[in-house]
Amino acid sequence: MTLPAPAVTPAPGERARAVVTGIGVVAPSGIGVDAHWRTVTSGVRRTGPITLFDPTGYPTRVGGEVPGFQPAAYVDTRQLVQTDRWTQLGFAATALALADAGLPARAPDPYAWAVTLASSSGGNLFGQRELQRLWGGPSRTVGAYQSIAWFYAASVGQLSIHHQFKGPSGVLVAETAGGLDSLAHAVRTIRRGTSVVVAGATECPLSPYALACQLRSGLLSAVDEPAAAYLPFDRAAGGYVPAEGGAVFVVEERGHALARGARIYGEVTGWAATHDAVHTGPDTAGDPTAYARAMRLALDRAGCPPDEVDLVVPDALGVPRYDRSEATALRTVFADRPPPVSTHKSLTGRAHQGGSALDVATALLAFHHDMLPASAGPVDPAPGCELGFLRAPRRPERRVALVCARGFDGFNSALVLRGVAPTPRSATD
Repeated sequence: MTLPAPAVTPAPGERARAVVTGIGVVAPSGIGVDAHWRTVTSGVRRTGPITLFDPTGYPTRVGGEVPGFQPAAYVDTRQLVQTDRWTQLGFAATALALADAGLPARAPDPYAWAVTLASSSGGNLFGQRELQRLWGGPSRTVGAYQSIAWFYAASVGQLSIHHQFKGPSGVLVAETAGGLDSLAHAVRTIRRGTSVVVAGATECPLSPYALACQLRSGLLSAVDEPAAAYLPFDRAAGGYVPAEGGAVFVVEERGHALARGARIYGEVTGWAATHDAVHTGPDTAGDPTAYARAMRLALDRAGCPPDEVDLVVPDALGVPRYDRSEATALRTVFADRPPPVSTHKSLTGRAHQGGSALDVATALLAFHHDMLPASAGPVDPAPGCELGFLRAPRRPERRVALVCARGFDGFNSALVLRGVAPTPRSATD
């Protein structure tokens, strides 16, 4: 395993650059980057009947679950009893990301390493179990770790303790948009002098309480057939399918990464976040003007004109009015030069902040494999949703991706990634 090396100090007046050197995926698409990429390129749907609890009686019974996930493979016994499945998924994704980056599991320079993840609903399964014990059991008690495991910042706290990340750490809450915001914050932290930041997000919204909360929005799909349940931008779209999991990244100061000979997936070059600043009601669909502004700001800050974008990975909520609103925002930014659009959420379900982090993983892996993957739909684009969906894989030209996300109640975020060309194989490979 490659050990951290002293950073190469940026020249006077030059801002530190933040690159991604490790990716950890724990999602319905599989565990690890290879499994995720196979799902994306094969177009195999990984959603199915919810099994983490009995969804009988709920209108939504289809979800995206991480296949074969064994928490004990990544979390010791003491941590298992203290944490929710959402945090356990975060432990796994972080371990995979550090290993992928060639970094040790414990920070050798704790105050130069940090962790910033996105969160939203916290430890649902753990919290519900404890509250049911309180009100339904004879002991009328909850476990000692109830307040810790349920708390929305639990994953960041547990990871910082376990891996000895003592640099400036934090948690961002903007629902799905938070997965992109965490990477933007990681770049700012790198520019302030931290060498390594673990960023990204996981989620586990599959519990009776969590599902009931999501149903209140009226945005979930009630279709029982997985192949028809979640169809973003399609004429047959009728809501989203909830999912667990996500992706975690090692974001590293570029000089630090080069000094230790790390493999670089790409660089975060631009980002922006806006807010609709209006009440979200049952008939609203997000403000396309505010959403388009986030995209433009991200591109401007990256120094990237719209016609240089190779790939757009959209939010893809799968609710007709939201899909039309997102398509309007994209047309506002790209006008008559629509870039290739590719989404794979219909294969995995929507993991909220974990889902937008997973979209970042897909974009970086596309550049790493020198192939923009075909979009997993729509089969029949809905009126107003006619975008440049990739129907077949193609090679990237400029290696620039725009990843977009919207969080419920008006959050809009956009992130610009510039990929690194894959290293040519030698004649002996």
